[in-house]
Amino acid sequence: MDAYEEKNVSHEHGDFKKLAVTNVDSLSGDANDPPTQQTYYKPKRPVLTVIYVSFSIFILFLNYFLAQYDKFVLSYFQNDVVNSLNLTSTDYGVLSGYATGIAYALLAIPVAFVADYADARVWVLSVAALWWSLCVLFQGLSHNFWQILLARIGMGIGQAPVEALSISIISDLVEPRWLFLSESLFYVGVYLGEAVSGQIATAFDATGTPWNKAMIAIGIAGIVLAVLTRIVLREPIRRVSVMAPVQSSDPSIFVAGSQPNRKVAHAKRQFLASVSQVIRMRSFWLLALSSGARQFSGNVFGWYMPGYLTSLYPSEPELLSNYGIIVGAVGSVAVVLGGLICTSAGKYRALMPLYITAIGGMISAAFVVVMVFSLDLAGGNQDRGVQILYGVMSAAYITAELWLGAYASLLAMLLPARTKTFCLAIYTSTIILIYSSAPQIIGLALQNYDVNSEAYIEKTRDILAILIPVGYGVAGVGLLCCVSKVKADIAGNMVEVGHVTRLRKGTFIGFWLVFGALTIALFVTSLVIASLVG
Repeated sequence: MDAYEEKNVSHEHGDFKKLAVTNVDSLSGDANDPPTQQTYYKPKRPVLTVIYVSFSIFILFLNYFLAQYDKFVLSYFQNDVVNSLNLTSTDYGVLSGYATGIAYALLAIPVAFVADYADARVWVLSVAALWWSLCVLFQGLSHNFWQILLARIGMGIGQAPVEALSISIISDLVEPRWLFLSESLFYVGVYLGEAVSGQIATAFDATGTPWNKAMIAIGIAGIVLAVLTRIVLREPIRRVSVMAPVQSSDPSIFVAGSQPNRKVAHAKRQFLASVSQVIRMRSFWLLALSSGARQFSGNVFGWYMPGYLTSLYPSEPELLSNYGIIVGAVGSVAVVLGGLICTSAGKYRALMPLYITAIGGMISAAFVVVMVFSLDLAGGNQDRGVQILYGVMSAAYITAELWLGAYASLLAMLLPARTKTFCLAIYTSTIILIYSSAPQIIGLALQNYDVNSEAYIEKTRDILAILIPVGYGVAGVGLLCCVSKVKADIAGNMVEVGHVTRLRKGTFIGFWLVFGALTIALFVTSLVIASLVG
């Protein structure tokens, strides 16, 4: 294994081999750090072939691609969806905001825990893919706001664990030295999903085909893929993390008893040990909050930029098509490039995701502002404005989108091997609750404006020009502050068991109480306003 030596194999424990591991190449960036030893349990399973691993990653990529396609396709058909279902801007904000975001966040954690506890990540992924595909199909059959809302909430329930499950599976499929590149290839699905949405939107607009046909088609394709996922994929072995997990001090956490009461006790120990791990990590929560701010800006961009640009350049029929091409091509190149940069960074690879995310986002913010005001900069000339738009949009994507795969790889390496999916779900749930508030807040801000009015366009412009750069800036500062904390976690300098201060516990509990109250308040307010307006 990269950066590790296995020695002192002492005994067998069920299906797990007990190993003492010495960290001989600290990922903290200091080659002179003394080696540290940790114990973990490695399943005794055969090594997967390169061909099988590549095909498995491709299947996971397709699942994520389809999920992203559904996420972005409504943004391209915003006006058609609003008009055909007689929606208000607030209704649309609910569809793209907390209605599905809360379902994502609440369901991801228990589903991921079951997947880890039962060692059945592939089974859970297959069932989840089947469920959300059916809900996507039902969205295409919806005739009013409440029908499509319920279908999207159901879709959120199915898609909730997909990202955490996929990151976890890939991190166990590949060798550590290829992890950054492999996760980056998986995240290409984000950009291809948005790009294909743009191409389909353009094609449907040209042929007069309604938006709901796209939803029905993707639902059917997802059902087929769910079956293929279960047939092809097998549960991979669990690889060791770069930090000593709290679970390694208790072998009983890895092997459940045969009696029901022992299984319950085992599940409780595993749950508490995992929560203890993420609370005691010095970097976990700042990583999550910084990523949430970063994706808050990304969600604002993804949901409202296409509609705004279409309104800004009504005489450009190929705008959405070209927009999708830039997103798909430049975004895909950027995320893979980010994985290659981290892979080539050697002993600094664990810190490189922090730098490329922070610095890249700050640089990209300037290009985003130019995008928003591209027509003004062109003096009202649409042809010249489009040329400026395409150039700065490419620059914005190549600088901002280096990070997704590399960032996920860092988290997968830091988290405990046996409950990696569960801990990743805690992370993804946190950032989902943060970034899902973006369209919700914007929907409330735009509720008194007609979507076809000039005032609506101007208000959207101001929102895009402010929220996106602010989110990138907050994320950049937070991630740069994470550097020393990630180094400490990698070196094993977490808060010791039994030494978690009252201040740390109180801050943790207080944050979730306030955050939960704000989440519920936003969701309830949006539903009340939607029902009054409707």
